[in-house]
Amino acid sequence: MMKNLFIILIMAMLALPANSQELPQLFQDVSQDDLGNVSDEFQELFFEALKQKGIENYEKAIIALEKCLKLDTEKSVVYFELGKNYQELEQFDNAISNFKKASELEPQKESILVYLFQTYGMNEDFEGAIATLKKLIPIDESYKEDLANVYLLNENYDEALNLLDELDTKLGANSYRNSLRRQIFARTKNTGAQIENLQQGISNNPDVEQNYLNLIYIYSENGDNEEAFKVAQELLETNPGSTLAHLALYKFYLDKGNTKAAVASMKIVFESEEIDPESKFKVLNDFLNFVQQNPEYEEDLIEVAGKLSEWENAPKLYEQLGSYYLKKNNREDALKFFELGLKENPENFELTKNTLLLQLEFGNFEAAKDLSNEALEGFPSQPMLYLFQAVALNKLMQYEAAEESLLDGLDYLIDDRLMEIDFYSQLAISYSGMKNADKAGEYRQKAENIKKEIN
Repeated sequence: MMKNLFIILIMAMLALPANSQELPQLFQDVSQDDLGNVSDEFQELFFEALKQKGIENYEKAIIALEKCLKLDTEKSVVYFELGKNYQELEQFDNAISNFKKASELEPQKESILVYLFQTYGMNEDFEGAIATLKKLIPIDESYKEDLANVYLLNENYDEALNLLDELDTKLGANSYRNSLRRQIFARTKNTGAQIENLQQGISNNPDVEQNYLNLIYIYSENGDNEEAFKVAQELLETNPGSTLAHLALYKFYLDKGNTKAAVASMKIVFESEEIDPESKFKVLNDFLNFVQQNPEYEEDLIEVAGKLSEWENAPKLYEQLGSYYLKKNNREDALKFFELGLKENPENFELTKNTLLLQLEFGNFEAAKDLSNEALEGFPSQPMLYLFQAVALNKLMQYEAAEESLLDGLDYLIDDRLMEIDFYSQLAISYSGMKNADKAGEYRQKAENIKKEIN
């Protein structure tokens, strides 16, 4: 019985440290297998260490673990826990020393290596972090992105660029690696060498699209848009099916006033499976700005909007389109896109608020009642939601429910006199509907009194 309780408490009390990426599940638990066959005294000391760590008494945890080592020096989990406690105390040298001992006993244990890598980073020992990442990569290749980042921090720019190119060739470009590449270009400032290197890469491997894109970026950053445009055209000639080329071309076409070509390129970007949602979002933003100046292309925008459901980041895009139509005073289309966005992202309070306002404006009272009810489950202390719900209920002649919502919402209303007027006005409507003229008059008068105070 004691042994089972011990295991449960261990699993409950282990803390998950902050890291640059989500740590695997195996970090979170210590099982009986990690301890193996140990004495009752060892178990009690180890349990005490975990208990002290759980209440942030790291020094006491270390004392208990050191006593464990006197009983058995071959348990990697003890060194692992020592490392974690020293890391919490920011005694990074001691943490590293213990993580290394744990890793010597279990060389292939990912959890130990990641903590070791993390602590090297905290200690700004980038060489140690690099060496540890090279041990992690055979376990999981996703650590290559971390390695590229540490190469950047350690000013190993050539190694970082080579690794980024390798990952882009294998996995396709993404915004994170593009950001790392831009940081490298900004730090080195050796644009001539970079251009020459990329041109050579294009000459040697004309099918590798990333070299063209990197060269386009460098030219654009240096204001040489004509050269950047030429490279984009060259990419399209060499790789006629390239969609990535259009990620650059649409901008150039817009700048040159070739609007039909720009719109065609943007459509190709939106339909591409190679291009990440973040890049599409940026293009959509440019498209919205373009259509504001060129309303004759609004049909093209609507055509693009119809395909948004296929995108990974559709909720954000729906919200942006809704805001665009709201600015144009096309409130009906704004509501349509806000409602689509809310289906995918119901926890977005701003989107909920905008949707409710438009639903009430268009008389969609049943929809507003249902939405406000759902929203209050996620935002139970937002007085505005109680007010919106009550407006819908009053319109539906459900006066008692409206009264209840308003009285509940008033408990959360603090220092907002204008909203207080709205609450009292709606209460007056509720009581009128319930044939309670005295109460209706009382709240109508309260609203009038606040209006006089404000004026």
